[in-house]
Amino acid sequence: MQSRFRNRRDAGRRLAAELREYAGRADVIVLALPRGGVPVGFEVATALGVPLDVFVVRKLGLPWHEELAMGALASGGVRILDHDLIRTARVSDDDLLRVTAQEQAELERRERRYRGGRQFPPLDHMTVILVDDGLATGASMRAAVAALRKDNPSRIVVAVPVAAPETCDAFRSVADQIICAETPEPFEAVGLWYDDFSQTTDDEVFELLERSRTRGAPPFAARA
Repeated sequence: MQSRFRNRRDAGRRLAAELREYAGRADVIVLALPRGGVPVGFEVATALGVPLDVFVVRKLGLPWHEELAMGALASGGVRILDHDLIRTARVSDDDLLRVTAQEQAELERRERRYRGGRQFPPLDHMTVILVDDGLATGASMRAAVAALRKDNPSRIVVAVPVAAPETCDAFRSVADQIICAETPEPFEAVGLWYDDFSQTTDDEVFELLERSRTRGAPPFAARA
Protein backbone atom coordinates (compact mmCIF):
# COMPACT_ATOMS: atom_id res chain seq x y z
CA MET A 1 0.00 0.00 0.00
CA GLN A 2 1.38 3.42 -0.98
CA SER A 3 1.72 5.98 1.79
CA ARG A 4 1.02 9.71 1.48
CA PHE A 5 3.21 12.36 3.08
CA ARG A 6 1.87 14.97 5.49
CA ASN A 7 4.07 17.67 3.95
CA ARG A 8 7.57 18.12 2.50
CA ARG A 9 9.22 18.04 5.92
CA ASP A 10 7.61 14.68 6.66
CA ALA A 11 8.69 13.46 3.22
CA GLY A 12 12.28 14.53 3.92
CA ARG A 13 12.44 12.69 7.22
CA ARG A 14 11.12 9.53 5.61
CA LEU A 15 13.48 9.87 2.67
CA ALA A 16 16.45 10.26 5.04
CA ALA A 17 15.76 6.76 6.35
CA GLU A 18 16.52 5.45 2.85
CA LEU A 19 19.90 7.22 2.88
CA ARG A 20 21.39 5.99 6.14
CA GLU A 21 24.56 4.75 4.43
CA TYR A 22 25.58 8.38 3.76
CA ALA A 23 25.20 9.62 7.35
CA GLY A 24 28.07 11.56 8.89
CA ARG A 25 30.39 11.33 5.89
CA ALA A 26 32.71 14.23 5.13
CA ASP A 27 32.52 13.57 1.38
CA VAL A 28 28.72 13.96 1.14
CA ILE A 29 26.62 17.04 0.36
CA VAL A 30 22.89 17.43 -0.24
CA LEU A 31 21.88 19.69 -3.12
CA ALA A 32 18.17 20.49 -3.18
CA LEU A 33 16.23 21.71 -6.21
CA PRO A 34 14.34 24.87 -5.23
CA ARG A 35 11.87 25.63 -4.31
CA GLY A 36 9.92 22.51 -3.29
CA GLY A 37 12.97 20.32 -2.88
CA VAL A 38 14.53 22.52 -0.20
CA PRO A 39 12.26 21.56 2.77
CA VAL A 40 12.81 17.92 1.79
CA GLY A 41 16.56 18.41 1.43
CA PHE A 42 16.78 20.29 4.74
CA GLU A 43 15.40 17.29 6.62
CA VAL A 44 17.66 14.88 4.74
CA ALA A 45 20.79 16.96 5.37
CA THR A 46 19.90 17.47 9.04
CA ALA A 47 19.27 13.77 9.60
CA LEU A 48 22.45 12.71 7.84
CA GLY A 49 24.61 15.42 9.41
CA VAL A 50 25.89 16.73 6.07
CA PRO A 51 25.87 20.18 4.40
CA LEU A 52 22.91 21.51 2.41
CA ASP A 53 22.97 23.83 -0.59
CA VAL A 54 20.74 24.50 -3.59
CA PHE A 55 21.12 23.71 -7.25
CA VAL A 56 18.84 25.86 -9.36
CA VAL A 57 16.98 24.26 -12.26
CA ARG A 58 14.17 25.76 -14.30
CA LYS A 59 11.65 23.79 -16.31
CA LEU A 60 11.01 24.93 -19.88
CA GLY A 61 7.25 24.62 -20.24
CA LEU A 62 5.34 24.65 -23.49
CA PRO A 63 4.27 28.24 -24.26
CA TRP A 64 0.58 27.28 -24.07
CA HIS A 65 0.91 24.60 -21.36
CA GLU A 66 3.58 25.64 -18.85
CA GLU A 67 3.25 22.52 -16.70
CA LEU A 68 4.27 20.26 -19.59
CA ALA A 69 8.06 20.31 -19.80
CA MET A 70 9.72 20.51 -23.19
CA GLY A 71 13.10 20.74 -21.44
CA ALA A 72 14.96 22.34 -18.57
CA LEU A 73 17.81 24.73 -17.71
CA ALA A 74 20.35 24.23 -14.94
CA SER A 75 23.07 26.31 -13.34
CA GLY A 76 26.23 26.24 -15.43
CA GLY A 77 24.53 26.87 -18.75
CA VAL A 78 23.14 23.36 -19.31
CA ARG A 79 19.94 23.03 -21.37
CA ILE A 80 18.14 19.72 -21.88
CA LEU A 81 15.45 19.56 -24.57
CA ASP A 82 12.73 17.04 -25.39
CA HIS A 83 13.11 17.26 -29.17
CA ASP A 84 10.28 14.80 -29.80
CA LEU A 85 7.79 16.91 -27.84
CA ILE A 86 9.04 20.14 -29.40
CA ARG A 87 8.56 18.66 -32.86
CA THR A 88 5.17 17.10 -32.08
CA ALA A 89 3.86 20.27 -30.42
CA ARG A 90 5.27 22.39 -33.27
CA VAL A 91 7.12 24.78 -30.98
CA SER A 92 8.78 27.45 -33.10
CA ASP A 93 12.42 28.49 -32.69
CA ASP A 94 11.23 31.93 -31.58
CA ASP A 95 8.98 30.43 -28.90
CA LEU A 96 11.79 28.22 -27.65
CA LEU A 97 14.19 31.16 -27.46
CA ARG A 98 11.61 33.29 -25.65
CA VAL A 99 10.82 30.65 -23.02
CA THR A 100 14.54 29.92 -22.54
CA ALA A 101 15.33 33.61 -22.01
CA GLN A 102 12.51 33.99 -19.47
CA GLU A 103 13.58 30.96 -17.48
CA GLN A 104 17.27 31.89 -17.64
CA ALA A 105 16.45 35.26 -16.09
CA GLU A 106 14.46 33.55 -13.32
CA LEU A 107 17.28 31.04 -12.73
CA GLU A 108 19.78 33.87 -12.28
CA ARG A 109 17.39 35.74 -9.95
CA ARG A 110 17.03 32.68 -7.76
CA GLU A 111 20.78 32.12 -7.67
CA ARG A 112 21.25 35.66 -6.36
CA ARG A 113 18.36 35.39 -3.89
CA TYR A 114 19.31 32.06 -2.37
CA ARG A 115 23.08 32.19 -2.44
CA GLY A 116 23.83 35.91 -2.30
CA GLY A 117 27.57 36.32 -2.69
CA ARG A 118 28.46 32.79 -1.61
CA GLN A 119 30.37 30.65 -4.05
CA PHE A 120 28.97 27.33 -5.22
CA PRO A 121 30.60 24.56 -3.13
CA PRO A 122 33.38 22.49 -4.74
CA LEU A 123 32.10 19.05 -5.70
CA ASP A 124 35.28 17.41 -6.97
CA HIS A 125 35.35 13.79 -5.66
CA MET A 126 32.24 14.44 -3.53
CA THR A 127 29.11 12.31 -3.29
CA VAL A 128 26.21 14.57 -4.24
CA ILE A 129 22.69 13.70 -3.11
CA LEU A 130 20.28 15.55 -5.40
CA VAL A 131 16.89 16.00 -3.74
CA ASP A 132 13.51 17.18 -4.99
CA ASP A 133 9.96 16.74 -3.68
CA GLY A 134 9.12 14.27 -6.45
CA LEU A 135 9.67 13.21 -10.05
CA ALA A 136 7.01 13.28 -12.74
CA THR A 137 8.73 13.54 -16.13
CA GLY A 138 12.14 14.08 -14.53
CA ALA A 139 13.15 16.82 -17.00
CA SER A 140 14.47 19.19 -14.33
CA MET A 141 16.38 16.48 -12.51
CA ARG A 142 17.96 15.26 -15.77
CA ALA A 143 19.25 18.77 -16.40
CA ALA A 144 20.63 18.93 -12.87
CA VAL A 145 22.51 15.64 -13.24
CA ALA A 146 23.93 16.66 -16.63
CA ALA A 147 25.11 20.00 -15.26
CA LEU A 148 26.69 18.51 -12.14
CA ARG A 149 28.73 15.98 -14.11
CA LYS A 150 30.89 18.95 -15.16
CA ASP A 151 31.95 19.44 -11.53
CA ASN A 152 33.49 15.96 -11.33
CA PRO A 153 31.67 14.50 -8.32
CA SER A 154 32.58 10.91 -7.51
CA ARG A 155 28.93 9.91 -7.27
CA ILE A 156 25.51 11.46 -7.97
CA VAL A 157 22.58 10.07 -6.01
CA VAL A 158 19.09 11.20 -7.03
CA ALA A 159 16.72 10.91 -4.06
CA VAL A 160 13.02 11.79 -3.98
CA PRO A 161 10.07 10.89 -1.75
CA VAL A 162 7.78 9.96 -4.65
CA ALA A 163 8.11 9.34 -8.38
CA ALA A 164 6.33 7.89 -11.35
CA PRO A 165 7.55 4.27 -11.59
CA GLU A 166 8.75 4.60 -15.18
CA THR A 167 10.63 7.83 -14.37
CA CYS A 168 12.34 6.24 -11.38
CA ASP A 169 13.42 3.30 -13.54
CA ALA A 170 14.70 5.60 -16.29
CA PHE A 171 17.04 7.35 -13.84
CA ARG A 172 18.95 4.13 -13.21
CA SER A 173 20.88 4.93 -16.38
CA VAL A 174 21.17 8.66 -15.60
CA ALA A 175 22.39 8.82 -11.98
CA ASP A 176 24.85 6.59 -10.14
CA GLN A 177 22.04 5.70 -7.73
CA ILE A 178 18.33 6.47 -7.69
CA ILE A 179 16.22 6.31 -4.53
CA CYS A 180 12.45 6.77 -4.80
CA ALA A 181 10.80 6.17 -1.42
CA GLU A 182 7.39 5.65 -3.05
CA THR A 183 6.52 4.74 -6.65
CA PRO A 184 2.71 4.65 -6.71
CA GLU A 185 0.74 3.28 -9.65
CA PRO A 186 -1.18 5.09 -11.00
CA PHE A 187 1.01 8.11 -10.25
CA GLU A 188 -0.77 11.07 -11.95
CA ALA A 189 1.02 13.95 -10.17
CA VAL A 190 3.54 14.61 -7.38
CA GLY A 191 1.16 16.84 -5.40
CA LEU A 192 -1.45 14.11 -5.05
CA TRP A 193 0.87 12.25 -2.68
CA TYR A 194 1.08 15.10 -0.17
CA ASP A 195 -1.63 16.23 2.24
CA ASP A 196 -0.03 19.70 2.17
CA PHE A 197 1.64 20.61 -1.13
CA SER A 198 1.46 24.37 -0.72
CA GLN A 199 4.04 26.40 -2.60
CA THR A 200 7.42 26.94 -0.93
CA THR A 201 8.39 30.62 -0.97
CA ASP A 202 11.75 32.26 -1.66
CA ASP A 203 11.84 33.41 1.97
CA GLU A 204 11.33 29.86 3.22
CA VAL A 205 14.13 28.60 0.99
CA PHE A 206 16.51 31.30 2.24
CA GLU A 207 15.57 30.65 5.89
CA LEU A 208 16.17 26.89 5.62
CA LEU A 209 19.53 27.42 3.93
CA GLU A 210 20.56 29.84 6.68
CA ARG A 211 19.43 27.44 9.41
CA SER A 212 21.37 24.62 7.82
CA ARG A 213 24.54 26.71 7.63
CA THR A 214 24.36 28.00 11.18
CA ARG A 215 23.22 24.89 13.02
CA GLY A 216 25.38 21.81 13.26
CA ALA A 217 23.23 18.74 12.60
CA PRO A 218 24.00 15.46 14.38
CA PRO A 219 24.41 12.42 12.21
CA PHE A 220 21.45 10.13 11.57
CA ALA A 221 22.73 7.44 13.93
CA ALA A 222 22.82 9.90 16.83
CA ARG A 223 19.18 10.85 16.23
CA ALA A 224 17.83 7.33 15.91
